[in-house]
Amino acid sequence: MPRPGLRSKSQKRKDVRTPGNENKKHYWRKRPSRAQCAICKKPLQSVPRKRPSEMKKTNKTDRRPTRLESGRYCAKCLQRIIQEQIRR
Repeated sequence: MPRPGLRSKSQKRKDVRTPGNENKKHYWRKRPSRAQCAICKKPLQSVPRKRPSEMKKTNKTDRRPTRLESGRYCAKCLQRIIQEQIRR
């Protein structure tokens, strides 16, 4: 029986034949959803789909684009925000 954390339906399962010639089930977590814009909810470009533990292992430059507020807003919404601040 799998450990309690793996007994839920949220785990992906796959039958695998091991080197000892046994059939076993291997469990994986599902792929996380895409990062999305805080305003329009569109998926953000150039932000990888990784779990937080995997994100920590990547380079800072690989986690997000280098422009201002890039991990939070899409390009169009960010452009709108900057233009509003300039008008004030």
